[in-house]
Amino acid sequence: MKIILASGSPRRRELLEQAGYEFEIEVSDADENIQADDPGELVEQLSFRKADAVARKHLQEQACTVIGADTVVVLDREVLGKPNGEQGAVEMLKELSGRTHQVYTGVSLFLIKDGKLTASQSFHVCTDVTMRPMSDREIADYVATGEPMDKAGAYGIQGKAAVFISGIHGDYYNVVGLPVCETVQQLQGLWNRYNS
Repeated sequence: MKIILASGSPRRRELLEQAGYEFEIEVSDADENIQADDPGELVEQLSFRKADAVARKHLQEQACTVIGADTVVVLDREVLGKPNGEQGAVEMLKELSGRTHQVYTGVSLFLIKDGKLTASQSFHVCTDVTMRPMSDREIADYVATGEPMDKAGAYGIQGKAAVFISGIHGDYYNVVGLPVCETVQQLQGLWNRYNS
């Protein structure tokens, strides 16, 4: 079955490849301005919009699965998206320093069969991440690498920020950008229900 990842994230691409899937990438042009009180609801809505926007372009396919995903970092119930410039990254990292925060990733799966949308489902996974205290110099040096600029919460756990992570409770891959275990289980369940 044709699989489309509705995301331009290189981290999500690598994780899906690691899971053994062959797929195409089609970046969604969905409106990402959503207000939601609950972070889990927020990421599910965002992932749904991304998957929906791409799925609508493939409604004539015989068999196609679209995967949309979105990740946010949450500290004290406040959603931290991607930083707005280097100063924004510095401020985010100072907030996260020495504290535990949550990373939410929402995933939406759309199944198209015989030229029509057959099913869609969304879920989210939450992981607790604890950062050790960071000095102003460490934060400035890290921001200067440019790594934080395109990442929710202004850090990449799989990159240079690994040295700041003192603990994780939950799915590591969820923090990278895609909860691989849950995504694969949900995919297989979806395919089994509608291919039997």
